[in-house]
Amino acid sequence: MTLDSIGKVAMRNPLSRRTYLKTNAALAAGVWSATAPAVSRAANDKLNIAIIGAGKGGVGGVLNLPRVSGENIVAICDIDHRYAGPSLEKYPQARRWIDYRRMFDGQKNIDAVVVSTPDHSHALISIAAMRRGKHVYCEKPLARTIGEVRQMRKVAAENKVATQMGNHGTYEPSFRRAVEMIRSGAIGTVTEVHTWSDRPLDYWKQSIPRPTATPPIPPHVHWDLFLGPAPERPYHPIYHPFTWRGWWDFGTGVLGDIICHTANLAYMALDLTYPTHISTRSEGLMPETAPKWAEMIFTFPARGAAPPVTVTWYESGRLPPAELALGHALPTNGSLLIGDRGRLMTTDMYCAHYKLLPEADFVDYQPPPPTLPRARLGHQQEWIDAAKTGTATMANFEYSGRLTEAFLAGNVALRAQQSLDWDGEKMRALNCPGADQFIHPDYRKGWELE
Repeated sequence: MTLDSIGKVAMRNPLSRRTYLKTNAALAAGVWSATAPAVSRAANDKLNIAIIGAGKGGVGGVLNLPRVSGENIVAICDIDHRYAGPSLEKYPQARRWIDYRRMFDGQKNIDAVVVSTPDHSHALISIAAMRRGKHVYCEKPLARTIGEVRQMRKVAAENKVATQMGNHGTYEPSFRRAVEMIRSGAIGTVTEVHTWSDRPLDYWKQSIPRPTATPPIPPHVHWDLFLGPAPERPYHPIYHPFTWRGWWDFGTGVLGDIICHTANLAYMALDLTYPTHISTRSEGLMPETAPKWAEMIFTFPARGAAPPVTVTWYESGRLPPAELALGHALPTNGSLLIGDRGRLMTTDMYCAHYKLLPEADFVDYQPPPPTLPRARLGHQQEWIDAAKTGTATMANFEYSGRLTEAFLAGNVALRAQQSLDWDGEKMRALNCPGADQFIHPDYRKGWELE
């Protein structure tokens, strides 16, 4: 049975605003209460929002900025005003900045910040904003390293601001319905999950050495600000724009880019915590860039009466064994949850569309009554509502931080080039002290975390 239609019905019949806010307030009082904003405001008041990272080809300019444009866009900050040109032209009333630090010091009317920069600057910008009492929407992955993610969680809890990570499939009514289905036992007890991506494809390069050429820095690129906390290196167009993702100093490879989407459903529905063991294999791992491909196995411990779960990750077009899909074609990006009464296979990157397998066993299946709120208009709007009303988002920094930490441990094992026995609470590889350099990296002088 294909469940796309369930999601479509839910989209046509969304909860009213009053019901949404009431339900979400109840949710905030429970599992997500640690990150619910402490201060609310009139729902019809507009937020003054600053966009940091607004490039024409990036998620900031293409996705996030248009979806918060119903509020007041009061500032746009980007280290490359040519790349951000279309956004600057569309919002001429917004003040223009190239350095977020100067923006925070020089513009006091900012209520909330959208961070759509490369991974390595997520933590610095988000923490600086939260310490100033600003609500933060930050793109996935939450940060480049586990230590940074933990600090973001801590600062978010201390400052009680509205937070949201940009794994936007979380808001889909069909995603939340799938969480309810799995938790209700639709496919039984799940002990095995597979998740995969076809990237990097042609989006960015991996398994390559640092370029030796040192072309001049274009006048529109503020290279020192792009580097931020990363070690000094000469400018090269292979890093900016967008193609920074495969470089360890700036990005997190395919795993960091995509697993926050494809494993999100399993992580939430199965109430996973931190893995206790991670093993990896790969080809073409380089000192400065992610490999040609990697596969990783994460072993998650039992949760109460629920047994341990293994999550296997595949990238660069590698897929799980075809027979696991019971005769169905595996999508290019997706996940497969295997239970003792059935299987759920997602058919898109964001876990918003899926099938229950074998289909013959679910012809008459009816989903359980809703237990999770349904987002009013989308992921960004959920964050805006949270900032205005004091409710919590489902992908707040506490939840999304644990999700990010759990799977970034795979990059730690990959770079350490050995299997790890992992203590997630202490952010420590029990059998590899040398892995700490990938958990708590050094920062360029003047760019340390606040």
